[in-house]
Amino acid sequence: MKQRAYAKINLSLDIFNVRENGYHDLNSIMLPIDFYDELEISVSAKDEYRCNRHYIRNSQDNSIIKMIRILKERYSLSDHYSIILNKQIPTQAGLGGGTADAAAALRIMQTIHQLEMTDDEIREICMLVGADVPFNYYNVPAVVGGLGEEIEEIPLKKTYYILLVKPWSGVSTKQAYELLDMEKCDHPDIPKLKKALINGDSIQGLLGNSLEQPAFQLNSEIVRVKEQLTAAGARNVLMSGSGSTVFCIDEDREEIRRIAQRMKDSGYYLRFTRTLNQ
Repeated sequence: MKQRAYAKINLSLDIFNVRENGYHDLNSIMLPIDFYDELEISVSAKDEYRCNRHYIRNSQDNSIIKMIRILKERYSLSDHYSIILNKQIPTQAGLGGGTADAAAALRIMQTIHQLEMTDDEIREICMLVGADVPFNYYNVPAVVGGLGEEIEEIPLKKTYYILLVKPWSGVSTKQAYELLDMEKCDHPDIPKLKKALINGDSIQGLLGNSLEQPAFQLNSEIVRVKEQLTAAGARNVLMSGSGSTVFCIDEDREEIRRIAQRMKDSGYYLRFTRTLNQ
């Protein structure tokens, strides 16, 4: 069975608290975008794994393998599986590629084994793999809170067009959180942006990301990408997640295409896409 594993962008991300266990409370608006990996899983005589990217290995750190292991243990599954991953979403990009793959694996396994799971069970299992996995499972525009398990769907009024621009070097999420200074970082107004999205109002000036501050220290190319996009005329420019992808977003499709044309010789990874709300 095949599933698309859709990437996401953080249209705004506010990290405002560190718990005693070291985990961070967040409030974020996430949008699924029309850019995806394709995952195929089937019951097999033996465990097999194939991927078109040599660096996505069959290991215990692989999010797909981790999800399947958790499900096998919880539901006493004894089958072997053939896994084929067509990987398109870059790694260390802030686009949720690994978590999207894990979420797709869960949806496939639910279908193969007819697993009846409540929303609470789904979110619990997703969180065992990663904080963004619950969002990737449901694939709807949403305000995401808590550690990532709280999801409030947002009815977007408009479709938005997006240019993804990624430096060839990435950012370690772990290192970004270690360098985060909550007194110096940005704390965007999430409720105000949510209201603008629902009403179809301008989102200009409402984007923000607490993790830009540490990511800029870890990868100076991110700063240069933001500067180049702004110089190319982009109005809404932000780093997604912990980076290193920077995006610009607008309801005007042709405007984003014009910016993409201006950035074509930048030497960075470029991808034109749109939101999945319509």
